[in-house]
Amino acid sequence: MIELDGSEGEGGGQVLRTALALSMITGMPLRIERIRAKRSKPGLMRQHLACVQAAMQISGAECEGAELGSQQLRFAPGPIRAGDYRYAIASAGSCMLVLQTVLPALLRADGPSRLELQGGTHNPLAPSFDFLARAYAPLARKLGAGLALDLRRRGFYPAGGGMVMAEITPAAGGLAPVNIAQRGAVQSLSAECIVAGLPRAIARRELDVLAEQLGWTQDQLLVAASHQNEGPGNALTATLAHTEVTEVFTAYGAKGVNAETVAGTLAREVGAYLASEAALGPHLADQWLLLLALAVHDSGKPAHFTCTEITGHTSTNASVIERFLPVAIRHAAQAGGHRVDIAPA
Repeated sequence: MIELDGSEGEGGGQVLRTALALSMITGMPLRIERIRAKRSKPGLMRQHLACVQAAMQISGAECEGAELGSQQLRFAPGPIRAGDYRYAIASAGSCMLVLQTVLPALLRADGPSRLELQGGTHNPLAPSFDFLARAYAPLARKLGAGLALDLRRRGFYPAGGGMVMAEITPAAGGLAPVNIAQRGAVQSLSAECIVAGLPRAIARRELDVLAEQLGWTQDQLLVAASHQNEGPGNALTATLAHTEVTEVFTAYGAKGVNAETVAGTLAREVGAYLASEAALGPHLADQWLLLLALAVHDSGKPAHFTCTEITGHTSTNASVIERFLPVAIRHAAQAGGHRVDIAPA
């Protein structure tokens, strides 16, 4: 049994999600204590409980501690089962995090799976649908994985109510690692603003500020179509497409936060990425790590990538991965960012 302390590293839900995925893949039972100990509300929130329940369903796991607020969990998986699944979070909790929990395991199933996910699709502190569809999924497909995502309805905090369909097809013969050391030539730099159930003037102000701070022109800016029943919600997203990788950054509006602040936050993130020569931004590096480690394990071949920084999430993820898989993850600073190497141990 793998035993983990959920307070280690960044001390949030990342430990839980990665551990659940790897427990299902390796068949190793898991016990985790002090779940999300470093958060203001420790223990399993609705979205974390949804991750546990989804993992239980696809692996037929026996589980103790799967209840709201629980800070301890024992999880003993069975065989991973492909199929049609529906996961709904009765709040604005991120259903994108549920997808990322079960995706690695379903890539090990004996056939394709189809998922209907309901909940938050555009949440602060969680990957947005746009990030997964434009940045994460294309990289997953480079490994040989089949991953198609379709946004049926957006869901913002606090109402939720979003819906995403996902089709997952395992790679024939396992995942094959790829090296991503450079982002490649620029294909397009653009931004779009979503204002669902809010005045469109907010979008125009955010885009104007972003254009001014980044030096972008009006043809790089878009007010995205939205529906009244998707809001209220505001998301400002920049998509930076290069030949080897696409990065996506999002800033969210909130009550009491003006449009200039939202745009300024996004401009700083985009500016920091463009000032670096590394391939992946901080969030994509963190989430790419698990899939690439699985590809290294499947193939027995090493792989590497470069990223702008090593965050607490990335370090925590690496530590959990090494507990389950016979791989060694190392990183070193280099000009313009960091290089991460993953090798069979």
